[in-house]
Amino acid sequence: MRALVASGSGRYADPWHPFPKTSPLLAEILRGSGFEVDVDDDVDASMGRLDGVDLLVVNAADPWLESDERLARDSAAPQQFAAALERGMGVLALHCALASLRDYPDWAAALGAMWVPGQSWHPPLATTRITGATLPDGTAVADFDVDDERYLSLQRIGRSHVVANFDGSSGPEPAAWVREYGNSRIAVDALGHDERSYASAGHRALVSELAVWASRHQTMWDV
Repeated sequence: MRALVASGSGRYADPWHPFPKTSPLLAEILRGSGFEVDVDDDVDASMGRLDGVDLLVVNAADPWLESDERLARDSAAPQQFAAALERGMGVLALHCALASLRDYPDWAAALGAMWVPGQSWHPPLATTRITGATLPDGTAVADFDVDDERYLSLQRIGRSHVVANFDGSSGPEPAAWVREYGNSRIAVDALGHDERSYASAGHRALVSELAVWASRHQTMWDV
């Protein structure tokens, strides 16, 4: 199974998220889960090179945050991404990917939520308790602690299956969820602000479980 990590740089970089540090950690987790992994720091180019990719992992920031720069109108990348979804490619979106790929019409619809400037927010980064639930295949997500941000008041789109929660301002809010979008399986992990997040064994296990589910990947324990 082949995974491609689209890692934020250029217009997909920001001052807060150290993608050159977190994307290699994601690649390490995926390789430990049985994937062949490539990391590409040209996000738009990677979205146009999805043939043969079983799992697209997006670890990138908001391309419109610091400028009004848009994807070129003649770019075929949005259509190629849509075609990859149609054939059933899996997707795993991390943290600020909920505010990313705004030039791609299928992105927010596929994820089932998006960060809305002026509405969505997060408290200061702190040690957070994550309460696990169960993936649709019956895999139990364990509870764990992680040093991370809690994304709150996201705009939800459609229905999703929540697999992990953290405390919000008025009750539990989703930390991770999965859903199906057409022929594709989509997994979203709202954690992953910086390398401290991936120091948590529980979070690393969650990333692995989401990746395996989204890609329909059989591990050695399934056979």
